[in-house]
Amino acid sequence: SPYGRSAIAYIGTTRTGVKRIADSAAREAQQLLRKHGVKQLDFYVVSCKPLRRVETWKKLESALLLTFKYTFGRLPVGNTVGKNRTWRDELEYFSERRLRAIVQGFSNCGG
Repeated sequence: SPYGRSAIAYIGTTRTGVKRIADSAAREAQQLLRKHGVKQLDFYVVSCKPLRRVETWKKLESALLLTFKYTFGRLPVGNTVGKNRTWRDELEYFSERRLRAIVQGFSNCGG
């Protein structure tokens, strides 16, 4: 990629609960480990404060995907939906500086 490499293979969301995160991780792991060059997976949880009448976890997922896309020129290898996603109101909830720090920080993990 002309934008560099990242150790992030997938960005996803779960509404709540450790069991749901574990189930989602197990499901994604099977797919991701089949991808060329993926030999090990580590899972990290990034969360945000809930707000009344706002699905903040969905906005966080969208914001992280967009930040990744604009940092690396494409979505993570495990993400297939959202190629044409554009910024909406995500930056009203999350700092662009903090989003970049998260994406860049996890991009350097393990490699």
